[in-house]
Amino acid sequence: MKPSADEVRAVLRDRVVDPELGINIVDLGLVYDVQIEGNRIVVDMTLTTPACPLAALLPSQVEEVLREKFEGYDVEVNLVWEPRWTPERMSEEARAMFGAR
Repeated sequence: MKPSADEVRAVLRDRVVDPELGINIVDLGLVYDVQIEGNRIVVDMTLTTPACPLAALLPSQVEEVLREKFEGYDVEVNLVWEPRWTPERMSEEARAMFGAR
């Protein structure tokens, strides 16, 4: 059965955590878009800053987790910088953790 974008986000929410901040990348607002195109899952994501020391780790972790969960699907992770990430992209829960309502 074809996964939905919401299912992909749910997997990422459960399995990919920013190790510096201790928050999953979905609630942190790093996942900008998820597209399911045939047997391909395409994720557009960003990092909090282009100088992020996790620039190689997080996208590769996203790819690994999605390939494992959705066997038979090709996974493409695009690291994008526009629009720029800001704390406003975080979920209410994540902002509350940092006291940034």
